[in-house]
Amino acid sequence: MAVVGLWIVLALYLRGSVNRRLRVVASLLAALREGEYSVRAPVASGTGGADGRDPWTLTMTAIRDLEEQFRSQRWGAEEASNLLQRVLAEIDVAVFAFDVGSRLRLVNLAGEQFLGGEQGELLGKTAAELGLGDTLVDSAPRTISRRDPAGSRRWQVRRSVILTLVALPDLSLALREEERQTWRRLVRVLSHEINNSLAPINSISASLREVIVRQPLPPDWRGDVERGLEIVSCRSESLQRFMAAYSNLARLPPPELREVEIGPLVRRIAALETRLSVAVRAGPEITLRADPDQLEQALVNLIRNAADAAMETGGGVEAAWERRADRVRIVVEDEGPGLGETENLFVPFYSTKVGGAGIGLVLSQHIARNHEGSLVLENRPEGRGTRACLTLPIRRTSTLDG
Repeated sequence: MAVVGLWIVLALYLRGSVNRRLRVVASLLAALREGEYSVRAPVASGTGGADGRDPWTLTMTAIRDLEEQFRSQRWGAEEASNLLQRVLAEIDVAVFAFDVGSRLRLVNLAGEQFLGGEQGELLGKTAAELGLGDTLVDSAPRTISRRDPAGSRRWQVRRSVILTLVALPDLSLALREEERQTWRRLVRVLSHEINNSLAPINSISASLREVIVRQPLPPDWRGDVERGLEIVSCRSESLQRFMAAYSNLARLPPPELREVEIGPLVRRIAALETRLSVAVRAGPEITLRADPDQLEQALVNLIRNAADAAMETGGGVEAAWERRADRVRIVVEDEGPGLGETENLFVPFYSTKVGGAGIGLVLSQHIARNHEGSLVLENRPEGRGTRACLTLPIRRTSTLDG
């Protein structure tokens, strides 16, 4: 009976000892889960294991090693976070980091200035509450406009797919400088073109005034007046065509997409050129969604330019199309003198042709870009002449639809 009682007492003692140790392990693990590393696991020397230590000592040692590892990782993360904060504070790009719930978790100084608040009051708020809801939706990169005490400014939205990191560089200064440069070039070219028309008009008008005030009138005064008025009319019409071309460039509307068959379109535009015969090299049957009127205008410009060049040398013009993956490539080649200068090809109002308005290529390029395509001009590598490549996406539905 005494032995049974001894076993009971021993069992109760062992259960209490095991329970106490399990509670210690549970507390240590809970502290690790909460990120509290100041609570250290007690380690007592003991024997009994394969390496001379008992299981309790091995458990505590493992927990202490885990604490050290977590503490080191947190210190490394804090150092990296502090470094990131210092780097972000030095750049003038507004940066915001959102969690999966779209709540702000990180913002730099430029971001605070963008939102007009301090980090403490901004962190934890949702993107919608901060007025940044639109930066987490739609495509990126893209530009947005935002009004602040300094006025309306434009920003570019850049977004990281993994971390939902939103960067908003201020484009206003760069855009204003680019706008000033554009206006300078525009005014310079407009002034040049207008002066080229007004100077002869003023000169002829002065000459005609001298003729008609003579007494008596010279015998051939009527012929002089008619020739002078013809020059004035010609220059006035040229200036009017120039201004009309500029208006067409400025008022290019968004494309109205419809199903367009490329083959019939190219053949029809090639047949419109009557000064020479445009050869058409047939390609595959391709249908895409595009604005047929704008594509016709672009091809008319390209084929007319090719014909102008070919007529200088007595060469020919060929139009063709081909499919490249999910795009169609329309090619217009001529056997003219080739491109002597490529830097100003797409500069508005720049032209190397006598009487040219410098609008056709720029308008064609805008049409290509409005269709999410491209226009490239280059000298033909295999011989004399120029190659124009109009590349457009092939699709049944398009983001341009609305």
